[in-house]
Amino acid sequence: MILKKIYANLDIKRKLQIVKYNKKIQSRLNLNIINYEKYSKIEIEIIKYADKYGKFININENDEKYYHINFNDNKKEIKNKYSIKKTFKDTKIKIIIDYQVESFEYLFSDCICIKSINFKKFYKTNINNMHSMLYGCSSLKELNFSNFITKNVTDMSCMFYGCSSLQELNLSNFNTNNVINMDRMFYECSSLKVINLSNFNTNNVINMDRMFYGCSSLIELDLSNFTTDNIYNMSYMFYKCSLLNKLNLSNFNTNKVKDMSCMFYKCSSLKGLNLSNFNTNNVTNMSFMFDGCSSLKYINISNFDIGGLTDISYMFSGCSNDLKKNIISNNKNIKNIAFKE
Repeated sequence: MILKKIYANLDIKRKLQIVKYNKKIQSRLNLNIINYEKYSKIEIEIIKYADKYGKFININENDEKYYHINFNDNKKEIKNKYSIKKTFKDTKIKIIIDYQVESFEYLFSDCICIKSINFKKFYKTNINNMHSMLYGCSSLKELNFSNFITKNVTDMSCMFYGCSSLQELNLSNFNTNNVINMDRMFYECSSLKVINLSNFNTNNVINMDRMFYGCSSLIELDLSNFTTDNIYNMSYMFYKCSLLNKLNLSNFNTNKVKDMSCMFYKCSSLKGLNLSNFNTNNVTNMSFMFDGCSSLKYINISNFDIGGLTDISYMFSGCSNDLKKNIISNNKNIKNIAFKE
């Protein structure tokens, strides 16, 4: 099942084949690896294929892309009715991927058994898509991205979606210069306590919708290095980040943003927010934007322009009465509908 996830994006209709390096087809039988729940530790290498690798799994009819499978350092030819369970006892699986592969989309999607992934070695790579790469890997606790190459990637949306066991992520080596989409990138990473995004370049990103949705264990988040000049959607961006008490958005440019609905919904540990740099001229929806921010004592929205808004319903619902009074006294254009419970 793990291997099926790997080739699914490239061509769901083609069947895995077992081949030799000389491309002579040994068997056209479907690869059938049962009991994949056993394989909780995975090592990934992206290499230029060479003669020293004896068996390959071909996923492309023109014989250009190969996957070499190495179970517990023991190369085996997989034959008809061959059961991995009967032969291998450990929990490791090693996958060597030819460098010509261009997409990691849905690579390990819903592989709920995986606890550790080590991207050990990268030869020159053209990978440009990481959408939903680790989607639903709910048992994943360890990731080694130290050799990860992302310079050609344009899509990182849903990349860590549902990785609910991850507690720490160091993405400081990520090159995101060409990334356009980051929506739902860390969606429901509910155990994530520490995340390093210090080198993220977001100049070309246009969508951060639900980016940190449900990251309920995050305490601090410094996004001061983020450039948001081209972002049009920030809705649900920090939805239910309930332990978040320090949030730096000092460099945010929101000139093009149209939707901020539920942006800070139930960020119940936030005590202060300085959003004086927010330009809301093009925003049409701020409904539930601060709903449930029950600890919020200070908020600077001095430059908010809600004249063109079509929906500000329940914008401050669930906030303290003192905060509401302060907002009303300093922002005469805020309508009562924004405070409804």
